[in-house]
Formats: sequence, structure tokens, C-alpha cells
Amino acid sequence: MEQYKLSIVAAVYNLEKYLPRCLDALVNQTLQEIEIICVDDGSTDSAPQIVDEYAQKYPNKVKAYHKENGGEFTTRNYGLERATGEYVTFIDTDDYVEPTWAEKLYNSAKSNDADLAVCGFERIDLKTNKVVAKNMTKMGNFAKEINCKDDFIAFINPAPWNKVYKREKVKDIRFLSFRGFNDMIFLLSSFVNVKKIVFVPDVLYHYYLRYDSQIHNINMEDVNNFKKYLLEVKEFYKKHNKYEEMKNILDLMAFIHLGVSVMYRASYDPSIDTKKMMKETLQYLDENFGTWRKSPFLTFRYSVKKGFKHVGLWGISVMYKMGLYMLFIKIYRFLVDKLKIDIKF
Repeated sequence: MEQYKLSIVAAVYNLEKYLPRCLDALVNQTLQEIEIICVDDGSTDSAPQIVDEYAQKYPNKVKAYHKENGGEFTTRNYGLERATGEYVTFIDTDDYVEPTWAEKLYNSAKSNDADLAVCGFERIDLKTNKVVAKNMTKMGNFAKEINCKDDFIAFINPAPWNKVYKREKVKDIRFLSFRGFNDMIFLLSSFVNVKKIVFVPDVLYHYYLRYDSQIHNINMEDVNNFKKYLLEVKEFYKKHNKYEEMKNILDLMAFIHLGVSVMYRASYDPSIDTKKMMKETLQYLDENFGTWRKSPFLTFRYSVKKGFKHVGLWGISVMYKMGLYMLFIKIYRFLVDKLKIDIKF
């Protein structure tokens, strides 16, 4: 049986227009010892046939699976359960990667004995094909062990596709069944087992923004589900005796992901009373992740040392504490939507 260095789980649902570009990029990776696990989630276009064609053409690399439609989270879990590589990663099939994506991430993880490798990526507007922003490119090229005295893990984007995980560390973790934010929960859960992370600042992944995708359509049910699953993550940490050690970081990430990212996205739903939602969220954070208020990572002095994005987060935390919820939303929307300044967390 062939030993694979990296398993790549490709969640396939329609997108026949973009699928060949994605698969061409994968089969032409400079890292040869890879398996490409294509899981078709009941597509209704020609995507299933495209996947089968690649599996026939590249039998040593591409594996095709077909299942009934169950959503992206079931597709990723299906692929993860069948992965055999030393490391594992994921890809969205309307995106594409650089030829060295797999090799650079795998080699960086392997040479540094890291459990997780993270690379830079760019966001591209699907309609205009213009690069909107570049992310994870300013972290520097370094390896670091996770500890509660450093907040660097709080600023790692949650998406699974610019990362390779040591499969042993995430084999028992699953993507959950709710819209929009299962990536965040998977990442937060992985930090129970992940001890060391290496960063590759090169832009190796090209992520296409589709404004009809789930991440841009968040409603109140999604907000409540996220709160529910955050509590499950907290219990998961406690179960593994990691919560007290990581409490400051986990509470900070709860504030960033729920208090900032989720609130910003949910504010676009006209049926939601945004001010009420944010007031309730503040109460939820105080009751369940209360150390965020006195976080050493949310002081003005610390933020100034760290740079613009940290200063922005400090400013948001001040507005929260003063009850200036709508001011935060207005400023955040203006910076992100109007000025196109990429400060999204």
C-alpha cells in the first residue's frame, strides 16, 4: 500500500465551471506522495462525471466517492474518515492552489515537527477576478509552540484550506452541522491536541469570494448555534484538562469570533435587531468567557506594540464595554465594505 505524505479532502458540490481548474492544480502538485479524496455531495450538474474522469486518469492520486447530499460538513468528515496520509488538508473546489502549496506546507510541518502548518492566501472577488486582500502573509516564517502567554493563535484565520494538520491530531475531531462557522469550531477544537504551529507566509492558496455562499448569509439561528457550540468547545477543553491552561486565549477567541466576526456578518440580516443581539452577546460572553474583559491582549499598550489590527480590536473591546454596539458596526462596515481595509477576523 502506498504511503501518502498528505491527504487532500476536496468537498465537491456542483461548481462544474471551476472544478477542473481546482483538480488540475491538485494533480500537478510538486509533492508527489499525495492522495486527493474527492467527495461528491450529491451534485446535480456534471461534477460527478468530472470527478470520475480524474480518478480514472490519475488512479494513483485521485479517489472518487459519491454520497447523498448532506452538506459541506458531512463531505469533509467523510473525506477525513477515509484519509490515510501522515498529514491532512482540505480544499474548496471553486478555489485553486499554487503548484508548491502541498510541498511547502508539508515540508515546513515535517522539518519543524509541527502539528499544524499555515500558509498565506489571497481573497479574490469572483465577479471581477480582482484580489481583494491578502491574509496570513505578515505572520513571518517561524514555528512556535502554543502557550497561553502569546495570542498569535487567536489571529489565525479559521478556514481549513490554508492549513495542513498532522492527521493523528485531528482524526477524532469532526466538522459540525451548522452553517457558516463550523470551520471556527474545528480549529478551536484542534488546539486541544495541536502543540506546535509553523507559518509559511507565501500566498499559496487562492480563495474566491462568492457572495451567495453561506458565510455571507448569517441569521439569528446561526448566532445561537454558534453560542451553543462555543460552550461545547469549552467543555471539550475541560474534558481534556486544557481549559484552565488556555482560558485566557479561548476567552479572547470567543470575543473575536463571536463578538466581532459573527456580529458583523449577522448585522446584515434585516430581520435581526442588531443592538439587542449584541447586548445579549455581551451578556453571554461575560457569563461564559468572562476573562476577555481583563485580557492582557486587549490593553492599549499591548495593542500599540502589535500594530494596526490589534489596535482595532482594542477599540472594538472599548466600544463593547461602553455599550456602543451600533458605532462598532458602522465603523467596521465602513472600513471593510467602503474602504476595503481587510481587518476581518
